[in-house]
Amino acid sequence: MNLLEAFVVEKTALLVIDMQRDFLDPRGYAVKAGLDIKPLQAAIAPIARLLDAARAAGLMIVHTREGHVPDLSDCPPYKLARSRNAGAEIGSAGPLGRLLVRGEPGHDFIDELRPAAGEIVIDKPGYSAFAHTDLDHRLRVRGIDTLLLSGITTEVCVSSTLRDAVDRGYQCITIGDACASGSRDLHDAALRMIAVEGGIFGTVSSSDKIAAALGRGTIA
Repeated sequence: MNLLEAFVVEKTALLVIDMQRDFLDPRGYAVKAGLDIKPLQAAIAPIARLLDAARAAGLMIVHTREGHVPDLSDCPPYKLARSRNAGAEIGSAGPLGRLLVRGEPGHDFIDELRPAAGEIVIDKPGYSAFAHTDLDHRLRVRGIDTLLLSGITTEVCVSSTLRDAVDRGYQCITIGDACASGSRDLHDAALRMIAVEGGIFGTVSSSDKIAAALGRGTIA
């Protein structure tokens, strides 16, 4: 069965992954680490469309933020060393405060995609939204069995969350144009991997198709 045909609104949640200033603002972590943020910014408008449609349909909406507690006790030594080697050491001072540290201006969401009242915010120290968080519990309490995935980056935090979700038994639909990477090749490769073995990691759709389906109240 096509996952789009199995999409039940009441059992579906939209995940908006890591749309933070540190990754999308020219003064943030990503630029300091040498990433091109223009492709990342291209995901903002499709995600905004998805959010409008999801809010109108009454979907559960979850926003995630990657970052660490101020003393960096939840940041693995390898991750810290890798960020240092990239020229953007986690916890170091930047124009938007300490890089990838919770509570700093850079850690917060961009204004265009700020969560609405009642929407869930998951602060995560790793790449998967399930690692060291209560996301799985929150979804299961609501009876969620299908996830719509959007955000950045396609090959890292989106992919890590997707793989973790599939292992936990969730049906997953990745919204291709509502995800982005600093590299088009990595973005395309990450999306292609979803379809292998008959859809081992679910399926890929578009923001227009999902928004239209939510507007009809049926997924077909």
